[in-house]
Amino acid sequence: MSLEQKGYRRRLIDDKIDKYLKIFGAISIEGPKWCGKTWTSLEHSESVSYLTERGPRELAKVDPKYIFNEKRPQLIDEWQLVPSIWDSVRHECDNSKGTGKFILTGSTSLSKDEQEDVVFHSGTGRIATMRMYPMSLYESGDSTGDVSISDMYDGKVEGKYIRKVELDELAKLIIRGGWPANLEIEDIDVIPRSYIESIVTKDIHERKDKKRDSNKMRMLLRSLARNESTVAGNETLVKDIEEYETGDELLQSRQTVADYLGVLDSLYLTNNQEAFSINYRSSKRIGKSPKRHLVDPSLACACLDLSVEKLLNDHETFGLLFEALVERDLKIYMDYLDGHLYHFRDNISGDEVDSILEFRNGDYAAIEIKLSDGSIDDAKKSLQTFYNNVKKKPKFMCVIVGHFEAVIQDPDTGIYIIPITSLRP
Repeated sequence: MSLEQKGYRRRLIDDKIDKYLKIFGAISIEGPKWCGKTWTSLEHSESVSYLTERGPRELAKVDPKYIFNEKRPQLIDEWQLVPSIWDSVRHECDNSKGTGKFILTGSTSLSKDEQEDVVFHSGTGRIATMRMYPMSLYESGDSTGDVSISDMYDGKVEGKYIRKVELDELAKLIIRGGWPANLEIEDIDVIPRSYIESIVTKDIHERKDKKRDSNKMRMLLRSLARNESTVAGNETLVKDIEEYETGDELLQSRQTVADYLGVLDSLYLTNNQEAFSINYRSSKRIGKSPKRHLVDPSLACACLDLSVEKLLNDHETFGLLFEALVERDLKIYMDYLDGHLYHFRDNISGDEVDSILEFRNGDYAAIEIKLSDGSIDDAKKSLQTFYNNVKKKPKFMCVIVGHFEAVIQDPDTGIYIIPITSLRP
């Protein structure tokens, strides 16, 4: 009998957890705080040890085996608070037959020194690691799931009319984010704002290797929010948060930004979208810079003090954050499909594709993202330009729209046009 939670809303990662518990001795679920790791893990566990509680944590520091029990799978929540647990779990998986013994959850990755000094084995073959994110619109019930990525891949999409989601509703979905605790709350901006405040006042100090400035971290988060869904480099971030006059000061500023970005990475709060490598005219033309993303667009809204009204009155920012919302979902869906999410840009011509979905077998799809139906024609032209210039053709092409009322396939180009609120993996 698992530790099932009343009112639990099933997540896409649940299927992978079920699968991996039958294959591996243990699984490790990584992801940002509040995304639902513990809640989901309890659905698959027979017992639990919370290392955020002093008693189990101190006992585990003496010897991790003291917190092991016979009720398996056993959830060990926030295992990184006692890093030696990793090797003890691996030994336990080695010494006893069977699978599905442990579920480890962690919201902060280990530092390089901790990895070298405390964890002596990667756990390959014994412990499977997976990443968890905030909820997608399909998981939160805000997408009907009328059309799937798999349907488009197989050419089985049927055209239909669906409810047009209004712009103010889309703005609310962006500001609310995919945090499970925020789904039923009226004041949807409170949790994301609290999250940012926790990052700059508490979370950045979890690592004791050096002292970090809360004000600089706050400025960096604002800069990342302003550059959401762009390919802005670290130099842009440095200019946003630092004042420097000499070369030495510039070098120090770069190092500071790199260090603070590393902290955000360790908290699983950045989710950058890597560039797609493909034979497109000349490989020298293809941009290599990742597209910047915080793990959820609600965090960018919190950093910039955005409301529904402000988004509705700033179409450019609204469009970039809508793109972030869609790409958050596409990342979750492609993880479910064992694929990857990229972006594409030709540095010479400026041709670009918002999202490239790469499937496990090497096929890929090209996706453009538009907030409203008035930009669909431009999106189709962009996709056609890409199609004409690339040697290996995409399996399918699609325009994902926010404010739109139908699922259709363009008769001339074969391009799918679908609302994000109808999509599932």
